Amino acid sequence: MFAQTFGSTTLGINGVLIHVEVDITNGIPAFDIVGLPDAAVRESRERVRAAIKNSGFEFPPRRITINLAPAELKKDSSGLDLPIAVGILAASGQIDAELVQKYLLISELSLEGKLRGITGLLPMAINALQHDLSNLIISPDNANEALLVDGLNVYAPATLTELVLFLKGQCDLNKLEKNPLTEPDSVINEDFADVQGQFAAKRALEIAAAGGHNVLMVGPPGSGKTMLARRINSILPTMSNQEALEITKIYSIAGLLCHSSGLVRTRPFRSPHHTISDAGMIGGGRIPRPGEVTLSHNGVLFLDELPEFSKAALEVLRQPLEDGQVTISRVNASLSYPAKLMLIASMNPCPCGFLTDSSNQCVCSINEVRRYTKKISGPLLDRIDLHIHVPRLEYNELTGNAVAESSAVIRQRVEAARLVQRERLQRYGLFCNAQMSHKTVKNTCPLTASAQSLLKQAFAKMNLSARSYDRIIKVGRTIADLNQSDTITEIHIAEAIKLRNNIHNVF
Repeated sequence: MFAQTFGSTTLGINGVLIHVEVDITNGIPAFDIVGLPDAAVRESRERVRAAIKNSGFEFPPRRITINLAPAELKKDSSGLDLPIAVGILAASGQIDAELVQKYLLISELSLEGKLRGITGLLPMAINALQHDLSNLIISPDNANEALLVDGLNVYAPATLTELVLFLKGQCDLNKLEKNPLTEPDSVINEDFADVQGQFAAKRALEIAAAGGHNVLMVGPPGSGKTMLARRINSILPTMSNQEALEITKIYSIAGLLCHSSGLVRTRPFRSPHHTISDAGMIGGGRIPRPGEVTLSHNGVLFLDELPEFSKAALEVLRQPLEDGQVTISRVNASLSYPAKLMLIASMNPCPCGFLTDSSNQCVCSINEVRRYTKKISGPLLDRIDLHIHVPRLEYNELTGNAVAESSAVIRQRVEAARLVQRERLQRYGLFCNAQMSHKTVKNTCPLTASAQSLLKQAFAKMNLSARSYDRIIKVGRTIADLNQSDTITEIHIAEAIKLRNNIHNVF
């Protein structure tokens, strides 16, 4: 007999509908799964067999063939356990074969027949609605993810037995109601008011947060670079629902989403160790998975001690910093992941760290300093908008009683600037100035004559690239937005140029 059920897997950050075709014929007992299953799907044979038997149903002692269509797509989700099991029960006549086609079935099965949660359910649920499959049967562990998608009838039986009785009409299974539960905003204990001095660095980080710009901080050890970076999240603007949904999909696929939470509302802050590989940074694997740049989407990627990262791990950052996405090509597929992030990097000016320190003697030779700074390639440095020098604090600055601005006050200005940007860039589908293309810059960034003249002089004197030219204008546009100015003036461009040329004595 033949039966068909519907399951799902993921490809990149999107769900893909899988037709699970089951054929049971007479012959030597066998259980084969075809259609490019990976190890987790192939092993489902043993889980499904045990789950069916331990749930009190008959496992047909005949030749069983499972085809997962489309056959050319690699299947890597243990969530196909449930549609395979239900398909076998339908093909063997134990449940109605037509009825099961009204449901999308997504869950892993335990050996005793319990439904277990899987990763990546949110994009699968979104894809189900796109294919007019509004009835979704999942594990209770994935309930909050599924309920984020409006228009679905979500059922979450605890066991295979409960599901079969529901499909036979012998018991009721309540449809889950929409739950407004979201991930609670994490309490941010770090506040810019705790940072003594460093007013220039704070101003630069405020501009970076307002426009989504990349930042490189250079200074001696203990000057507060890491302390400043870890407080950037406290001044970033609140995410829109679209941004939150994008992050939630990514974290669902990566298995980082807590089953008890709903929509992720806190911007990511990723801080990988410098021993990370290029695959860990950009994503990869036989079936590509998101890397750190994708996990930082709509948030911050912080690279502390930048020259200590491998050259390969740093150079793979070029594409996401320029295009806002990552493309990973493998034999089976070519996948694109979103990567619109803020890069915050910090480094010492030399191996000993005291090259720019007025109170400590640098012991590095010129060649040692050159080798150290050359670990950061010119093309990568060109993609970083703000270059900040963070000097060593003096004793009076550390012990002073001056009250610094709190993160809440700075965040109000950032929110106001982002609101202006969203209104201006909405028709382009962008959220902040850093995401603008060259064409968008020309259309939305008018410069006064004096500002254009100043930029022309800087272009010639500093030997700027075309990319640097655009990025200076973007930063100038953000400074103008903070000042609630429609036009980019000479003052805005001057500050943008200074922030890009702030560490010329190091590089």
